[in-house]
Amino acid sequence: MSTEHTPNPTPAAEEPPPTARLLPAALLVGGLAGSASALFLISLDWVSARRLETPGLLWGLPAAGLLMAFVYRAFGKNSDRGNNLLLDQIHQPRAGVPRRMAPLVLASTLLSHLCGASVGREGTAVQMGGSLASAAARGLRLSPGALPSVLQCGMAAGFGSVFGTPLAGALFALEVPRRGGLHGRAWMPLLVASFTGDLVCRAWGATHTAYTTLPFPGADSTAGLLVLLGKVILAGGLFGLLGAGFVRLTHGIQSLFGRWIRLWWLRPLAGGSLVLAMAGLLGTRDYLGLGVSHPDPAAITLQSAFTQGGATTWSWLWKMLFTALSLGSGFKGGEVTPLFFIGAAAGNTMASALSAPTPLCAALGFISVFCGAAHTPLTGALLGAELFGWQCVPWFLLSCWTAHRLCGSAQLYAAQRPSLPTPPPAPPTS
Repeated sequence: MSTEHTPNPTPAAEEPPPTARLLPAALLVGGLAGSASALFLISLDWVSARRLETPGLLWGLPAAGLLMAFVYRAFGKNSDRGNNLLLDQIHQPRAGVPRRMAPLVLASTLLSHLCGASVGREGTAVQMGGSLASAAARGLRLSPGALPSVLQCGMAAGFGSVFGTPLAGALFALEVPRRGGLHGRAWMPLLVASFTGDLVCRAWGATHTAYTTLPFPGADSTAGLLVLLGKVILAGGLFGLLGAGFVRLTHGIQSLFGRWIRLWWLRPLAGGSLVLAMAGLLGTRDYLGLGVSHPDPAAITLQSAFTQGGATTWSWLWKMLFTALSLGSGFKGGEVTPLFFIGAAAGNTMASALSAPTPLCAALGFISVFCGAAHTPLTGALLGAELFGWQCVPWFLLSCWTAHRLCGSAQLYAAQRPSLPTPPPAPPTS
């Protein structure tokens, strides 16, 4: 008689603890992440100022990439996976996130900015928050089932404190693990962590970029309202295509370097050299570094894109190329602030073509290119509300949702999973 082999069932994931038991951890994680973000933002302002004061630092970019590659190779272990490691641990907790991730990503991001790599800051803050959250979970001896929620608290506090947007930070941590859906139910600890992180970051003296509040873009008639509606949808679709283009370009460069440059330490060296060559050929350094502001009023920056003539027709393309090459060749930092720049510059260009207000188009691009690539439309709408005012939320949500849909299968974070399928209806009981 033959017997069928039945595989051992996969053990069910441990249930997270009640919300009340997560709140002390959320407060601790928020304080740690907010302090780390303050240190990062203050240090980032300093290194960015040094780069502008000392243009010769740009020539050290290839050497900076080489140093980062060796440090991560020797000490980083799986820290090199960045945000994708955090998402994997949220979906399937194992050993947590290494403590070394926080100091490694902090030092390497500051070095990248000091020498002019076109990278952002969100990835650094989120990774520091996740690393500190994992350490806090171990220190508090929380159960394995609590780790995903605590890691989400770290992500929320990191995102919310680095941009000064605590509501968007909490929603980002809920929305980013699953494309087109929300992950987890710990919304109250996430809000506590994100608001705590923001308050602590500000208490340390860190400052955030201020943006002008937008007036509500109303219309005098139903026909005018429908025209505006169509313009916002069209712009959102184009922003979604830009987000998809950025994702595919960055991943394509990373894959290309992996195939053509077999020696791992040569990849950032080559990438840094190509960034130098591009800046020389283009004759401007406006697309290097963070690009949020510049002491020269004639420079093209994220903030200048909100004024008519504050960006050229192709500013969005140049920033995309510089950023994709920097990140694709191995420099550390985030993707979000460069995506803000790309979107705002593209919105600046679209404004005249659509006969729409430049600040509105720039704001829509600011949030939509990022949330399209990250598939976080609700986060994008809240981010816009906290930065530009709540009166434009309907237009923000419409543009972000369109961008999310038009971005398709391209996703900024490879470890992001699709939304959970709707369970089939239960069979009728007899």
